[in-house]
Amino acid sequence: MRFYFLMFLTMICGSMTLQAQDRLTGRNFATRSEVIAQHGMAATSQPLATQAALDILKQGGSAIDAAIAANAVLGLVEPTGNGIGGDLFAIVWDAESQQLHGLNASGRTPESLKLSYFEKEGMTSIPAYGPLPVSVPGCVDGWFELHKKFGKLPMEVVLSPAIDYARNGFPVTELISYYWTLTANRMKDLPNFADTYMTSGQAPQKGDIFKNPRLAYTLELIAKKGRKAFYEGEIAKKIDKHMQEVGGFLSRKDLKNHTSEWVTPVSTNYRGYDVWELPPNGQGIAALQILNILEQYDIAEMGFGSAEYIHTFVEAKKLAYEDRAKFYADPAFNEIPVDELISKQYARERNALLNPKRAARSVPAGKLKDGDTIYLTVADKDGNMVSLIQSNFRGMGSGVIPGDLGFMLQDRGELFTLEEGHFNVYEPGKRPFHTIIPAFVTKDGKPFMSFGVMGGGMQPQGHVQILVNMIDFGMNLQEAGDAPRIRHDGSSQPTGEVMSDGGYVNLESGIDYETIRALRQKGHKVGYSAGGYGGYQAIMWDDLRKVYFGASESRKDGQAAGY
Repeated sequence: MRFYFLMFLTMICGSMTLQAQDRLTGRNFATRSEVIAQHGMAATSQPLATQAALDILKQGGSAIDAAIAANAVLGLVEPTGNGIGGDLFAIVWDAESQQLHGLNASGRTPESLKLSYFEKEGMTSIPAYGPLPVSVPGCVDGWFELHKKFGKLPMEVVLSPAIDYARNGFPVTELISYYWTLTANRMKDLPNFADTYMTSGQAPQKGDIFKNPRLAYTLELIAKKGRKAFYEGEIAKKIDKHMQEVGGFLSRKDLKNHTSEWVTPVSTNYRGYDVWELPPNGQGIAALQILNILEQYDIAEMGFGSAEYIHTFVEAKKLAYEDRAKFYADPAFNEIPVDELISKQYARERNALLNPKRAARSVPAGKLKDGDTIYLTVADKDGNMVSLIQSNFRGMGSGVIPGDLGFMLQDRGELFTLEEGHFNVYEPGKRPFHTIIPAFVTKDGKPFMSFGVMGGGMQPQGHVQILVNMIDFGMNLQEAGDAPRIRHDGSSQPTGEVMSDGGYVNLESGIDYETIRALRQKGHKVGYSAGGYGGYQAIMWDDLRKVYFGASESRKDGQAAGY
């Protein structure tokens, strides 16, 4: 019954086109034109963060300074997706050296928490909430690593917009208020939650002015005393004390020992464009694997929104995600065959499993040699660009709010499996599998596009769809993000869950019923979901005219703006 109800919703919503008027230019589904500017551009999921980034750029800050400022503001104004209790990844285009740099600022598990603890407690998986899934927050260290390498302005200046908004308040936006309320209903009775995140006994509503003086104090400590304040000083002491009080394992020693890692981005070429992702422990290379399979087809000829295209995309995604479930993990603990996974030859081998006429119920992982989030992007007048993603996981995170610090710790450790011998099995001092991935595109050795799509397992799927929309279907930067999206759910997960029924193809409104019917005839189970398709930000550089194009989408409260 549920399946037919979902199909009914899909049929109805897929046939609706709710617009105020037809657009005179571009695709009808576009929410607006691209933003175009010469000197700098910022695109984030909340307008105040975008404006903070532009303010930093106008003060002479680099794109990296502006990105840190925006991220700090987002941790305050959008705590439903990120904050200094979480992790960070970034790809930076350095205009001076004409090179890409990758930063993995994800934290590790507590050294004192062993796999045997979960076995002793009779657990078959790591809980989603509470102290057990908490790993070291890598965000703040990530800021200082980025700043040390690429920053221009003092951190006191960079963090000042977030400190000012935290102390004096800001109006909460619509979608963020919605998610804030959902979290508050679930977490309002947890220690320190109401005192930190609720006003007058409820989550702030759209337009309410919200203040977080506790976070203002914490950010001031970080601005004045540097990363040591967080990982060794007063903040570390309070985290340690609170974790002991709630039966957790994360300690001051774990915080002190934390380090980020500069890594080399990896790429594949898709129809003349070099697409760059970070290697595991993130899932970015899944996007490269999918692109390598799709490149073997004439996607443009299939047409956007066609059953043939959607089927091919979904089947390619299934193949890549089986490898994701088996191989993606912390490379410090495993020999991960990244080069082979993203090779064209391997894509040809995997493509042999793709049936163009029938949906696969299950697919095997490859046989190889041993082996709710925010996204933002900023570009500056010197040509530097940064693609940055940061998250607490599961929206606001674990529910653990240490003392009076004004932020929540992440629960990223939930993504470990407890299956011994698995690449992603829980181990002390190990980084978990990560869903958050920034992306970058170059063409002929020059920067072309910095972009990302938020949303758990949707992210590689979103990356691929954005690029296919632009490269194969000829959409502009804004249209590529606004176009109706596809999300396949059900592939095997890094936590050990296995796909056995083919999963569900979820389609946004805008896909016509004839397409849905054709997909069903191929054996797909098609559903409708009102959310979960991610949130997109992007900046594109036009090297001929020397201008930036910016885009942000209507699924979030965000804004792209330049000057």
